[in-house]
Amino acid sequence: MTTVRMFVNGQAMSGGEINHALEGARFLGPALTAPRYRFYSVRDEFPGLHPVAEEGRAVPGELYEVEYAQLRERLLPEEPEELELGVVEMADGSGSLAMRMRAASLELPGVSDISDRGGWRAHLAAGEER
Repeated sequence: MTTVRMFVNGQAMSGGEINHALEGARFLGPALTAPRYRFYSVRDEFPGLHPVAEEGRAVPGELYEVEYAQLRERLLPEEPEELELGVVEMADGSGSLAMRMRAASLELPGVSDISDRGGWRAHLAAGEER
């Protein structure tokens, strides 16, 4: 049984709409990326992070240990087409798989930079307060 680390920062987090795709995966705890990313909301439906050379932020999320089969057969099919599987740098310098915004998706209608909002849950909570 081969496993990988998977960082999630949106609907796959605990309580999210697609967290069921991680059922049975080992929850490793809350996690933070290195400050090398911008964080985007796509139509307020899901988020995506994208690496940048300057003005990056750390993105909060959760880290899981996932079997390859579960990643391939359960989680990836649930992910939107604006995202792609990639590797991100974590705050401790280690790496992890994660879903990242496709560069071509950054210019789509409904994409907004939410890097300074403190993560997906904070962004959604701020929207509910408005």
